[in-house]
Amino acid sequence: MKKKIIRITTVPLSLDVFCRGLLRELSEEYEVVAVSSPGPLLDEVARREGVRTAAVPMERRIAPLKDIASLWRLVRLFRKERPDMVHSMTPKAGLLSMMAARLTGVPVRLHTFTGLVFPSMTGMRRRLLELTDRLTAACATHIVPEGEGVRDDLLRFGITRKPLRVLGYGNVRGIDLDWYDRTPEVLGEAESLRRRFGIGPDAFTFVFVGRLVADKGIRELTDAFFRLWEEGRKVHLLLCGETEAEDPLPDSTRHRMETCPCIHFSAGWLSDVRPWYAAADALVHSSYREGFPNTVIEAGAMRLPCIVTDINGSREIIRDGENGRIVPPRDEEALYGAMKAFLEDPDALRVMSMRARKMVATRFEQGYVRSCLKDFYHEILV
Repeated sequence: MKKKIIRITTVPLSLDVFCRGLLRELSEEYEVVAVSSPGPLLDEVARREGVRTAAVPMERRIAPLKDIASLWRLVRLFRKERPDMVHSMTPKAGLLSMMAARLTGVPVRLHTFTGLVFPSMTGMRRRLLELTDRLTAACATHIVPEGEGVRDDLLRFGITRKPLRVLGYGNVRGIDLDWYDRTPEVLGEAESLRRRFGIGPDAFTFVFVGRLVADKGIRELTDAFFRLWEEGRKVHLLLCGETEAEDPLPDSTRHRMETCPCIHFSAGWLSDVRPWYAAADALVHSSYREGFPNTVIEAGAMRLPCIVTDINGSREIIRDGENGRIVPPRDEEALYGAMKAFLEDPDALRVMSMRARKMVATRFEQGYVRSCLKDFYHEILV
């Protein structure tokens, strides 16, 4: 009889992103149940992956009464399913499912920490988020940090004293190198994109992919780019993502973004960002904090050198001077200097570009990442 595992995230988008294709692979060896908040995307996951799903409403934000109701629903679900393992990702699903799994006696309770949120917070909110991380870790039997940086944070802030296991080179998703490649079709779409935005063949184009919020360093990126543009350099900036009311940008940053003729936006989130990577010469990832940024891996697979900040995950993907540059977070001057250096040293940029895909392929190829996870499952599901 197959052992039963439950994979759970707070919202179905996380299941779709992190477990695309993985759930189907796991179902060859295990009985798999995927759990998240309800929505059409959860139904799509069930259809595409060929696994059973269960919808449990969960709030991403702190909502005590709703959280108690979600915990009770998970307790009932786990009592009914009697899984051999519950594996959670994302903060709220981790907290609720690890508590419910412990209350119902699930023998293997695995949580993946993809990053810590509370270090960037202050006051009561910080203390509350730190407490929830401690509680998640206390209820889990096994903890996987996404990368050495997250592992170090878990230890540095005293979140847990339990053994921590980084799988492979840290990334928990992996990259499909057949998909993320500069195919003729993708290059054709990239050329159309450049024509639409009026980007000439001799213009240098930077791209950012992610949420357009203060926490991602958009102010520093916009200001650094604006300096290059005011100097009369032939530069363009592609911003692929959307803003969020919870983390608004300063008015001055929004004004520059909206009035500079060489800053171009996507229409919110895109299902396929490959043409945006292919239309650019380099990625800039200016975030203040991360767990393990998949956009930097994707850009590397698309042969883009990257400028990243010296934070968790990014410093584990980029080797300074080899496949990109590393600058301090929140440092506009350093970011400007790195972007300027990319413009002025095309030979170094060409070498970084050649190395980018190879470095991703040797450490983050999806088949390798998944084999590390499957080996770990075999080890703990005894």
